Amino acid sequence: MKRYCLALDLKDDPELIKAYDDYHKDVWPEILQSLRESGIKDMEIYRVETRMFMIIDADESFSFEKKAKIDAKYPENEKWEEIMGKFQQSLPFAKPGEKWVLMEKVFKL
Repeated sequence: MKRYCLALDLKDDPELIKAYDDYHKDVWPEILQSLRESGIKDMEIYRVETRMFMIIDADESFSFEKKAKIDAKYPENEKWEEIMGKFQQSLPFAKPGEKWVLMEKVFKL
């Protein structure tokens, strides 16, 4: 298994944050299916205020390129990303067009 950790910010608006949280209580089945097809075995998202932290555990077949190809098979992914984009805000140091930023591991016990 491979583990990836990513970070993202949400817009600083309590109503938008609540709506974002609500969407993630009932993620669309097509979104979950595309995640599984890409090799993701487990995914968790944590939030403190506006900062988001995502943990992905994936099998050896996973790559972000593979995930993008599988996402393209599902029209719901484009709609989901469009909706999520209303809530999300790139980190100040993100590359243009980049939302979730891959984090570097700095410690392991």
